[in-house]
Amino acid sequence: MSKTGILFLIPSVIAENTAEKVLPTYVINLINELDEFIVEDERTARRFLKSIGYTKSLNSLILYRLNKHTDNIELPSFIESLLNGKNIGLLSEAGCPCIADPGSEIVNLAHQKNIKVEPLVGPSSILLALIASGFNGQNFAFNGYLPIEKNARIKKIKELENKSARDNQTQIFIETPFRNMQLLNDIQNSCSSSTQLCIAADITGDNEFIQTKNINEWKNKIPELDKRTAIFLIYKR
Repeated sequence: MSKTGILFLIPSVIAENTAEKVLPTYVINLINELDEFIVEDERTARRFLKSIGYTKSLNSLILYRLNKHTDNIELPSFIESLLNGKNIGLLSEAGCPCIADPGSEIVNLAHQKNIKVEPLVGPSSILLALIASGFNGQNFAFNGYLPIEKNARIKKIKELENKSARDNQTQIFIETPFRNMQLLNDIQNSCSSSTQLCIAADITGDNEFIQTKNINEWKNKIPELDKRTAIFLIYKR
């Protein structure tokens, strides 16, 4: 049996033009050895590769698009090169792959086919926000996106606040940038005044903002987060 290739899980930058700051030289050098990538968006992938000084021709790249519109029937074709002994990179849109990201389906398929999966070191907004929050780092949960519908979202926020208090667990979640302010408004109106909220925006970027206050202290001091990449953490002691 021929040797299979390696599926490298490649982290991307969270903030633009920060590759030298957040990606080890080893990772950048390894990326330059690859010419096949599984990506969420081709334009974003090419822009990222160009920003890190990718040495191969961008026009000769083989890119497999994996997003919410991808039919699972297409996935086996994405790993054919791996089965033939060639290495492929699974490239995240931002941060680490497979977290709030569709890449886990490919990783699961690779394990089924006995393909080696190798995660590479890079930035994770979830972990960076957690360690900067002052909240419990030994017991935490990442909840992804909360419901879009207002009543369902408020219900979920209250559930997470209660779970935090009951289990001594930090609750972490994200939102689409243009809905950040709606989410913050619901958090302020739903949570107890003593519940702590950490807001982390533009992590690793020039405009990085990370602050923890209780709900009462945040009143009238909420930063403008419209169209900014942000992550939210609540913790009720």
